[in-house]
Order: sequence, then structure tokens, then C-alpha cells
Amino acid sequence: MDNCLFCRIIKGEIPSAKVYEDEYVYAFKDINPVAPVHVLVVPKTHIASLEDLNDGNIENVVHIHRGIQQVAKVMGINDSGYRVIVNCGENAGQTVFHLHYHVVGGVKMNEKIL
Repeated sequence: MDNCLFCRIIKGEIPSAKVYEDEYVYAFKDINPVAPVHVLVVPKTHIASLEDLNDGNIENVVHIHRGIQQVAKVMGINDSGYRVIVNCGENAGQTVFHLHYHVVGGVKMNEKIL
């Protein structure tokens, strides 16, 4: 999508602090982190939200989860633990309508972080 913020980041039109990239996903640091590690993992295919997953694009979920594992290793939080969050829809706090997973860690989590 031409006007999607995350699609433009993936294309390199908008700068980002890339953490990980493969054929299917792009991961970059959140510009408003809530913890020492806060990375967004997004599929390179535009999918607006969890509600837009279907038989034709569901395989992206596997690639996203593999990407999350790689991000945790790159950021050094794979052994200590991390939280993965997906906001779905406006009432849940989704502000960019391109499916994305928040990988948050580097600190002991409590229910007040996201």
C-alpha cells in the first residue's frame, strides 16, 4: 500500500533502526519504546490486522514468529524472556494498520508495560 507507514519503512522510503530482515519480515526498533528492548516485527506483505488473515496469507504468521525468535537472539533477550504483543483494531490501540508484533524485553515485565 502506497500510503502505509510500515510499507514505506520496508521499502526504505522512511528511515528505521533495522534489527532483522529476511525474505518475509522486517523488524525495527519502536520510536517510542516502553522497555529497553522494543522492536516491531512486520510482514513484508501488507496485512492490515489479525482480522485480515486468511487462507491466502496465513503462512505469514509462521514467518513472523520465526522472525520474533531471531529478533530475541539479536537483541540478547532470548534466554531472559520477552513479551510479544499484537494490537488488533482501534480500541486495542492499533495505530498503524499493518499487522505488527511488539517484541518487548530487557527488563522484568509487569502488567503495567503495554
